[in-house]
Order: sequence, then structure tokens, then C-alpha cells
Amino acid sequence: MAWCRLSAGEVARKFKGLETDTCSFANLPEKKRTQRALTKEEMKNCVWLKPALVAQIEFTEWTPDGHLRHSKFVGMREDKEARGVVRER
Repeated sequence: MAWCRLSAGEVARKFKGLETDTCSFANLPEKKRTQRALTKEEMKNCVWLKPALVAQIEFTEWTPDGHLRHSKFVGMREDKEARGVVRER
């Protein structure tokens, strides 16, 4: 596994040029399922990025609804293409 730790500023610099008006997610959390979910009105204030980068995320488990539990950003993956990332089973 090849991932690299970056500072918040370095991650933000990688985001430059990836901004888009379109949300790339097909399954955003619904407000009725979690209090942290965004409403359609709140999503208008979001800055969406094209899905071009790959992050390494640690988590304890998948919930029955398919969400990550206790997730934590670890670093960026430079050895994987975003199009090739799928949920591991």
C-alpha cells in the first residue's frame, strides 16, 4: 500500500482546479437517517470536486445502511486511479 501523509494545506492545493458545480455522489445521506446529513439548501453552499483523487480512510466497520463508522482520513493514495476504486468486500 502506498499512501502519503499531507498537511491540510497540501491537500487543499491538490483540490485546486477540481471544482465543479455537480455533486458526484449518487447516495448522499438522507436527513431522516442521520443528523449530519445535508439538506438540498445546505448543499448549495458546498464546493464539489471532480472525483479525481484517492484518499486512504481508516474505519471500524460498515453500518447496515452502507456508511462508514468512526472514519478517519489517513492520507492520499498516489498509486491508485480514482476510477478504479470500489468498495472492498
